[in-house]
Amino acid sequence: MKNIFKILTLFTLLLCVQTTNAQVGKSKKGTYALTNATIETVTKGTIQNGTLIIKDGKILGLGTDAIVPEDAMTINCAGMTIYPGLIDGGTKLGLSEVGSISLTQDYNEIGDITPHMQALTAVNPNSVSIPITRTNGVTTVLTMPSGGIFPGTAALINLNGYTPEQMFAGFKGMIVSYPTSGKSSRWDRRSDEDRKKEEEKKLAKLNDVWEQARLYAKIDSAAQTNPAMRPEYNPEMAAMLPVIQGTMPVLLEVNKAKDIESAIKWVEENNINAIFTGVAEGWRVADKLAKAKIPVVTGPVLRTPTRNSDKYDRPYANAGLMLKAGVKVALRTNEIENVRNLPFNAGFAAAYGMGKEEALKAVTIVPAEIFGVAKDLGSLEKGKSATLFVTNGDPFETKTQVKYLFIDGYHVAMDSRQIQLKEEFLNRSPGVKE
Repeated sequence: MKNIFKILTLFTLLLCVQTTNAQVGKSKKGTYALTNATIETVTKGTIQNGTLIIKDGKILGLGTDAIVPEDAMTINCAGMTIYPGLIDGGTKLGLSEVGSISLTQDYNEIGDITPHMQALTAVNPNSVSIPITRTNGVTTVLTMPSGGIFPGTAALINLNGYTPEQMFAGFKGMIVSYPTSGKSSRWDRRSDEDRKKEEEKKLAKLNDVWEQARLYAKIDSAAQTNPAMRPEYNPEMAAMLPVIQGTMPVLLEVNKAKDIESAIKWVEENNINAIFTGVAEGWRVADKLAKAKIPVVTGPVLRTPTRNSDKYDRPYANAGLMLKAGVKVALRTNEIENVRNLPFNAGFAAAYGMGKEEALKAVTIVPAEIFGVAKDLGSLEKGKSATLFVTNGDPFETKTQVKYLFIDGYHVAMDSRQIQLKEEFLNRSPGVKE
């Protein structure tokens, strides 16, 4: 009876989620002319009193002399600014709905070695967290599985579409959780010796799986000329083939300074195409990261220091200190429901040493470059995807409102479940009884 009650509760919650989200306004594709705007291209400076033309999902033209097509719907953006859509370099958006109900959480599979688990197949395009995320100008996110040493394969998605395939933004990367030498949490009561043993055990397992994958790749390569040598299908090893062959990067989650140094050595010894994620103590070893030329996706910025002895602002300054040392740095929230706070994470990074211009790059063109999608995303240029938003102020300030948003040329309604609830209770009918 208890299980039946749980299932009925889950069904009711999901029905409410689907029903509420279905009421959010539909996206519309067409030809648009955004006129009289300040245009922050990110890569080619700022255009004052400019026009940006959207047609067939692309930026047809932009500038002070852009010609408006006859069939274009004109949107007067006087006093407003156009920015490229913000990119969050690490989230669980679309992989979890109700935190207290495990059946709605698809980011953590059973087992330590599950590289074949694809985040893209688990994404829920109807997640109630997606519309509220868009209202702050976040148009694209990397959604990531977690748990275990090889938790699965992350995917970059645009926050518009009816299916995961429609949302896919062209990048996948395999997650590897590098063994840590530190405490797993503040409640970790293991001795230093026990933590060291656990670290060595996990590192040995990581290396063992990596060697198995290398052997599998060699046999698979040999089978191209001699089919009789084809290995028995192994989903875990087959999923790792692109990584071993260098066509898919490893997203290596690592945070402690000591672990970062160890991870750099591991990556170099195994000739791995790696992107470091997390990197909470990157500022301590920034020179080593710069020398290794490993790109970093760090965050959240809005967090407490990793050590009680550190200054309160170390997490805020981390990204800027790494950038100053020569590290290529993008930002992430590592959130589920609060991915909308990405611009405020960037704002803190900007205020604590990164600077506004570089912080904007860290949530636009830099993640686009790191993920290999800069030909379409990350800046406002002719021929790129029309994925952008229009604001009445600085997107890093909480008072700023996003007035218009486009993803792949679709004009996306600035609506969400939260906005609808606000309007419902501000305009109650029949209202309060007298």
